[in-house]
Amino acid sequence: MIFRQLFDRESCTYTYLLADGASREAVLIDPVVELVERDLQLLRELDLHLTHTLETHVHADHVTGGSALRARLGSKTVVSRAGGAHCVDVAVEHGDVVRVGELAIEVRATPGHTSGCVSYVLASEGMVFTGDALMIRGCGRTDFQQGSASELYRSVHEQLLSLPATTRIFPGHDYKGRTMTTVAEERRFNPRLGGGRTPEEFVAIMDNLNLAHPKKMHIAVPANLRCGEWAAITRREDGVAEVEPAWVAAERNGHRVVDVRSAEEFAGELGHIDGAEHASLETLASRAGDWERHAPLITVCRSGGRSAAAAGQLAGLGFTKVVSMAGGMTAWNQAGYPTA
Repeated sequence: MIFRQLFDRESCTYTYLLADGASREAVLIDPVVELVERDLQLLRELDLHLTHTLETHVHADHVTGGSALRARLGSKTVVSRAGGAHCVDVAVEHGDVVRVGELAIEVRATPGHTSGCVSYVLASEGMVFTGDALMIRGCGRTDFQQGSASELYRSVHEQLLSLPATTRIFPGHDYKGRTMTTVAEERRFNPRLGGGRTPEEFVAIMDNLNLAHPKKMHIAVPANLRCGEWAAITRREDGVAEVEPAWVAAERNGHRVVDVRSAEEFAGELGHIDGAEHASLETLASRAGDWERHAPLITVCRSGGRSAAAAGQLAGLGFTKVVSMAGGMTAWNQAGYPTA
């Protein structure tokens, strides 16, 4: 088996690469969107084929790279059915098995930090990937995303600390530079869940943590419910990403909106979206030369055809977060949204 432990310094998130050496099939557990290029390079260097990305839960501190990896490599996103994300390719439940070549990765439901937490057990290697359910000398908080301290206590003791004592635990985060632990260590030394702590003692500890919410929570949770997509994207038959006018009306602030119609249309009867900038389809390539390639960008036209062409053109120029507004300004006006 091929195994790598990778780290995101900003969110202190661990991403794990597991691969079957014979088939060269691989999975990534909890990929981070900002580090997708790092992961792609490692896959190329090791000559591996990514078949799945596995999420331990709907994260609140970072955005998953699952969608970006799916778009680049065709990998399937795997998330707990209880997690509430409707964009997944494989919705797993307790007892399911994800097969990667000869590797059999067992899914164990470990709710409590969130209602949709799962852990992944690779029994053949004596390994378990616990996400935020069980960390090194700690555990995930239980005060948001349908968290429950009593449920987490039960999950950890029934599904994780019940594993063989030598099982190596690989958590979703660590903030002190530690990389792994074992079931035996956590049974003995975990100050919240080990050492004979009762459920009542654990609940009292968790009820008095008084932690601030993660800084990226308002961005990360909605994005992860979309499997890491930055917008509520659907795909046309030609592969162009589209969003509905309702999403643009609610979310356009902070995003670049580019109207690719003619100057006459931009000032004409349909008006334009307040804050949109004008760059006709014919001039788009030259205008986009100094634009940020990884910033969200929404293209708009009269009815959706030219904006789709513009989105495809920009994607070809290296823009990674570009979408076309379905139906264009015609649909925008029909919905009654304000124009400038």
